[in-house]
Amino acid sequence: MKRVVLAAALTAVVGLAAASAAVGSRHAGPTKLTVWVGWSAGKELVTFKKVAAEYDKAHADVTLDVVGGITDQKITAAIRAGNPPDVVSSFNSYDVGIYCGTGAWLDLKPFLAKSHISTSIFPKATMYYTQYNGTRCALPLLADTYGLYYNKALFAKAHITHPPRTISELTADAKKLTQRNPDGSLKVVGLDPFIGFYENVPERWAQAYGAKYVDSKGHAILGDQPAWQKMMKWQKALVDWYGYKNLVKFQAGLGDEFSASNGFQTGKLAMNMDGEWRVAFIANEAKSLNYGTAPLPVDDAQPQLYGSGYINGTIIGLPKGGKNVDKAWALVNYLTTNVHALAVLTNGLKNVPSTTASAKSKEIIPDAHFQTFIKVFNNPHSSTSPIMASGQSFTNLVQTFWQNYQAKGSKDLRGALKKLDSQLDAQVKQAGGGNGGGGVP
Repeated sequence: MKRVVLAAALTAVVGLAAASAAVGSRHAGPTKLTVWVGWSAGKELVTFKKVAAEYDKAHADVTLDVVGGITDQKITAAIRAGNPPDVVSSFNSYDVGIYCGTGAWLDLKPFLAKSHISTSIFPKATMYYTQYNGTRCALPLLADTYGLYYNKALFAKAHITHPPRTISELTADAKKLTQRNPDGSLKVVGLDPFIGFYENVPERWAQAYGAKYVDSKGHAILGDQPAWQKMMKWQKALVDWYGYKNLVKFQAGLGDEFSASNGFQTGKLAMNMDGEWRVAFIANEAKSLNYGTAPLPVDDAQPQLYGSGYINGTIIGLPKGGKNVDKAWALVNYLTTNVHALAVLTNGLKNVPSTTASAKSKEIIPDAHFQTFIKVFNNPHSSTSPIMASGQSFTNLVQTFWQNYQAKGSKDLRGALKKLDSQLDAQVKQAGGGNGGGGVP
């Protein structure tokens, strides 16, 4: 799932959003509920519309109009113009701090209480990334979970019998699996650790090291933690082993991440960190690929983290200015808590079901590759990105820092990270807030 930067204009959305239209008028027929989703075409949108049609058929008082291909920018513009849909869904949980902090999405606590729904039905990480500073303006609608994909044929050829569990094993296997051309250029890469390549971003590797972004008060603490330095030095050493320029050239020859010529699918990458959706891509585009899935390897000094992983996912909520709030909430309630609905969505979308009960549903089609990600999702050590007032800009700044480091190195990494902490704190302060509170990653 690609990351999208949300416009900072949402910080003023409360003052710009128009008042909700009156909801007490009588309707001769069923109420039309407009539902905006990110899925744009093909099997994904068809799957969501299938679930929507089931709900529509069972509820004579509403009729659903599902609109696909919606971006955060479109959601923002509609709310600011005072003409939002009844229900909004976003692929981007990074910006919950903006949605909740500005009131752009309604606080769902009163709705949850009225419907007698306990948030304990959702795993802890999802409860963190759907709220900000005590305001829960979203609920999880499926989730993305990250793990390790590995090529079994290449493993067998290299006499490697099992996927790595620790970073030291990962490093040794990556080097053993790498093949070079006669001129020294890279033919097959064991693991590409390059930050910015495919799904490689700091927060997904940070989970493997137990590295934290902020303290309980929302202050950045990257420079105070040995885990960040250890992780970044490991990554830089592996990049240097390949050769920075060699990796850049190798990546230029690979297919786009979301195409049939993805590097892992074509055998150019022996291992790759990726999300659960890759299982569906491989089934559709690389049926003959002999591969396995496993949790991402972890810091050797923290073996208890093995089996956990990085989590984020699609979120859904009620926008400020919606006209049919009660009926819209009933739909959100169904989509996010009904075990059958979540199972149908999981089977069609190949995203992880987002309640504890739905993860155990017998309706979910058995798939050993996919089951890995369900287990990772429900691991108590799994975590997510920090939810901050500055939204995705917070983690983007860390990623830019790391990309500069992997290219040029640093004589004083701790000192550089301390300066980054100051920049992060200043960014959040300018945005007008702190962290989302509770379970801060």
